[in-house]
Amino acid sequence: MRCASVVDLIQVASLALGLWTIGATAQSSSNNNDTSTKSQPLDIMLFHSLRRVGAPVVSPNQKNALFVTSYYNPEINKSTSYISCIDISTGNITQLTEDRSGTLVNNPIWFDDERFGFMRRGALYKQELKPDSSPDLLYNPPVAISNVAYRANSNLLSFMASVYPNASLTDSARSKRGEQSRFDSALVYDNLWARHWDEWTTVEKPNVFVIKLNHTEDGLWRLGDEINLTAKLPQCPDPRVRWCIDDYAISPSGEQIAFVTRPPISNMTWSTNVDVFLAPTTGQSRPRLLTPRINGMASSPVFSSDGKRLAWLQMETPGYESDINRIYVHNIAARETTAIAYDWDLSPHSLVWSKDDKHLYATTSVKGRNLVIAIEVATGKREELTSTGAVGSVRPVDEKSMLLTHSAQDEPGDIHLLEVPSCKAKQLTHVNKELLKDVHLCPAEDFYFNGARSDKIHGWIVRPANFDRRKKYPMALLIHGGPQQAAVQAFSHAQWNPNMYANAGFATVVINFHGSAGYGQNFTDSIRHKWGDYPYVDLMRGIDYVTSKFSFVDASRMVALGGSYGGYMANWLNGHTDRFQALVAHDGKFNTISGYYGTDELWFPEWDLGKPWEIAGRAILEENNPERFAANFKTPTLFIQGEKDFRIPVTESLGAWAMLRRRNIPSRLVYFPDEGHWVNKPANSVRWYTEVLDWITAWTNTTAPYKIRQIEQQ
Repeated sequence: MRCASVVDLIQVASLALGLWTIGATAQSSSNNNDTSTKSQPLDIMLFHSLRRVGAPVVSPNQKNALFVTSYYNPEINKSTSYISCIDISTGNITQLTEDRSGTLVNNPIWFDDERFGFMRRGALYKQELKPDSSPDLLYNPPVAISNVAYRANSNLLSFMASVYPNASLTDSARSKRGEQSRFDSALVYDNLWARHWDEWTTVEKPNVFVIKLNHTEDGLWRLGDEINLTAKLPQCPDPRVRWCIDDYAISPSGEQIAFVTRPPISNMTWSTNVDVFLAPTTGQSRPRLLTPRINGMASSPVFSSDGKRLAWLQMETPGYESDINRIYVHNIAARETTAIAYDWDLSPHSLVWSKDDKHLYATTSVKGRNLVIAIEVATGKREELTSTGAVGSVRPVDEKSMLLTHSAQDEPGDIHLLEVPSCKAKQLTHVNKELLKDVHLCPAEDFYFNGARSDKIHGWIVRPANFDRRKKYPMALLIHGGPQQAAVQAFSHAQWNPNMYANAGFATVVINFHGSAGYGQNFTDSIRHKWGDYPYVDLMRGIDYVTSKFSFVDASRMVALGGSYGGYMANWLNGHTDRFQALVAHDGKFNTISGYYGTDELWFPEWDLGKPWEIAGRAILEENNPERFAANFKTPTLFIQGEKDFRIPVTESLGAWAMLRRRNIPSRLVYFPDEGHWVNKPANSVRWYTEVLDWITAWTNTTAPYKIRQIEQQ
C-alpha cells in the first residue's frame, strides 16, 4: 500500500510537523519487556467516565466543524453532552453549548457559516457561532424526531419521525395520548414480524418528513407545513408491518431524498430484502423504486456532491444478512444503475463521496482494522488511506482532506484531519488526555497461526498493564459475536474492551476465527453449517499457539468470554473442553432448536444452519447444538441476559443456567430487565464489568490492581 510504505521515511519529519500516518506507529508504542511508568489502572469507574467524540460536521465554507463530546459521571449516574466547534486549519476548539450535568444535546447541523442547530430534549434549537451566545428554540415538534438535516439551497429541514398511519405529527401525538385510555393492552398480530431487536412492533413507524424553513424580513425564521415523503407508498392492509424507514439521505440541493425500507410483506422475518427509493421533496409524486429485481439488503444511500448520482451498499444474495456489500451507483437523470469495484473481495460498511465526485470513500474491516479505502468511481481502482486502528465517521472537507474519527486498541477515539494525497494525519482533539495521563493502555500485538482448513488465522494479544516479563499471567480469551463479524483493534466504550481485562491483570487474547469479516468473503462464508466446527478448531489452536509463544501466559489459569455468537461459543466450549477455569456467556444461544423458534429474524438461523422441520436442516442444527452436549458441561459459568433481547431470548440463558445449577456446577445469572442484546445504560455497564471481572478474577485466583466491586451486589 502506498501510504503505509512511506511511513518509515516520513516518521521523523512528520512528528516535527505534528503529522503522522494514522496508526502506523501503533506497534512501536508497545512496552513489551518493561513495566510502564504509568501506574494508574483503567478501573471500571474511570473507564465509564471517559469522553467520546461524535462525528464531525463540516461547515459550508469548509473552515470549521461541529462535534459532540459526551461523557458519563458514575458518581451521580448522569450522562452529559455538549457541542464544540473546531477550526480545521488551526485546530483551535471553542465550546458552544453548556457542559451541565444531565444536559444532553445531539445532531448538530449548520444553517450557514455563522449559525448552527442542534437537538435538545426533543426540540430543535438554533444558535450563533459565538462562545457567549445562547440558543433559541426553533422547532418543538409534537412527536420525537431524529436524523435532522438542513439544505440552505432550498431552505429545507428533513428528519425522521415515527407516526401513525396516514397521520401528521400532531395527529400522531393525539393518537399516542389516546392509547392511555385503551380498554386493554393487548397487541394482536397475524404477521410474524411482531417484534424486532428489543421492541414489539406497533402501528407507529419511522417516516421521512421535510419542512420549509422561511426567513422573514424581520429576521425571524418560520416553519412551513410538514410533508411526509413516504405517504405515497402503496398502502399496506396490516398497519403493524407497513413501511418502516431505516435510513435516508437528502441531496445537496434539497430537491430529492433517497431512503431504504423493508417492504411490508408476509415473509419479512425470513427475507432480507431492503429496497432503495428515490423521492422528490415536493411530495407530489410517488417514490421511485431503484432496486426492483434485487432481493438482498440495501443500506447507506449517499448523494454525490453535484446531486447527479446516488451510491449505496447492496447485498445480492436473498436471505443472507452477511453477504458481501457491493457498491451500486445510480445515474439519476439516465435512470441507470451500475456496480463498481465488483472484483473487491471485502465488504464495505459505509460510503461517502469525495468533493470532486471522482472517488467514493468506504470504511471496511481489513484484517482486524477498520480502514478508509478510496475507490475511483470510473475504474474501481482502490487505495488504502489509513493502515491500522479503526476509523469511524468520515467527512470530506475539500478535495485534498477529510475529517475522521479514529481510535486504536490503546487510544480512545478522537478527530483527525487526513490529507488525502499524502495520507498524513493530524490529531485535532485530545478529549481524554487529562483523564488518561497516568493510565497505561496496552497496544495490540498481532500473531498468525494455522487454523481449520489449514487457513492462516489472525489474532492479537494485549499484555497486562504494568507488564513484567518475569511473571506469569492468567489469560482471558474474548470471543466476538456475529459470527460473520470481526473483532477490530478499536477502543471500545462497551463491554468487550481488551484493555479492561488487561488492566485487571489478564493477558487478553482476541482471535478472528472462520466467519470473521475482513479476510475475504470466502473466509466469512465458510462458517455456514460449521458454527461448532471451524471456529472451535481455530480457538483451540490459537490457545495452543499463544501458550507456546508467549511464556508469560499461564495455561492453568484461562477464561473465555463471549456475547451473542460468542456466548454460543462459550456454551459450546463448555461441552467440548475443560481447559478453562471459568466462562462468561452473554446473551448466548444454548439450544439451536429452541433458539430458532424463539428468535425475531428467521433468515439468520435458516441461512447459517437450517430449518428444524426439514431433515437436512434438523441434522445441521443438532450437529451444532450446544445443548446436545449438556452432559459434558463442567466449567463454572456466568450467564448474562437482557430481558428485551429478542435475537437471543431470555430462555436460552435461563436454560443453560438451570442445567448447570441442577447439576451442582457453579454458575451465576446476571439479569437486566431493561436491556436488550447489548447493555446500553451506563450504570448497567458498570454492573456488567463488576460482575464479569469479579467472576474471572475469583476463578483464576487473580488479584486485580484495584477494588473491582465498588458497587453493592443486589
